[in-house]
Amino acid sequence: MDFLYEKISYLRGLADGLDVKADTKEGKLFNALMDVIEEIADGMSDIVEEQDEVNEYLDLLDEDLSTVEEELFGDMEIDEDDYDDDDYDFDFDDEDEFDEDFDDEDHCGCGCEEE
Repeated sequence: MDFLYEKISYLRGLADGLDVKADTKEGKLFNALMDVIEEIADGMSDIVEEQDEVNEYLDLLDEDLSTVEEELFGDMEIDEDDYDDDDYDFDFDDEDEFDEDFDDEDHCGCGCEEE
């Protein structure tokens, strides 16, 4: 993230080189923009640090899971043919059969005749 802070310093130097006074509208704009850019860079730096911590934690969890798997399953070989996906084969192109004699009217079954 140092490269980002270097670029921000460079931009601040360019803004200072324009000899824009801080109390003018342009000077206030430059200062506000530079402050926002610095805040964004700080936020990105925090995110990168947190991501590094999460990655370290994930690596530790992965190692722990590997240890648990080794304890539970040992040298047991898993035959991938046992987990064949044949029972999931379904032809979605087939048209559904529909019984035209099926009465789809909603009857309550109480003996009354609905009209």
